[in-house]
Amino acid sequence: MTVAQRQQRRFSDGFKKEKVRDIELGLIKISEVCKEYEVSQTSVYRWIDKFGVEGNSKPERLIVESKSDTKKLIKLRKKIAELERLVGQKQIVIDFQEKMIDLAEQQYGVDIKKKHSGRPSNITGKNQKK
Repeated sequence: MTVAQRQQRRFSDGFKKEKVRDIELGLIKISEVCKEYEVSQTSVYRWIDKFGVEGNSKPERLIVESKSDTKKLIKLRKKIAELERLVGQKQIVIDFQEKMIDLAEQQYGVDIKKKHSGRPSNITGKNQKK
């Protein structure tokens, strides 16, 4: 059977229920159903999930979100957006200042970004060892 012919086939819910029941009773294996009816294992497992005894007993996850939680999330998202905007503005200022310093250094030939050694300079001359 070609791929196109397999894709056009539809199995009835009754057929699927019967095969799932046979699999659950151990009368047939999943691989045998796949081989005999040229169906993928994924499809057979979907049948089992939908029509099987164990498939219907899966616990559902229920997520409850109160209005106050929703309001808090919206408020926090707005706060994050505002902080990101402020950080972006500050970065623009920093980039501008660095560019101005670079231009001033080029224009005047002075090293404005001096690296200091971490020791304070002694301007008054006091406490100097002789």
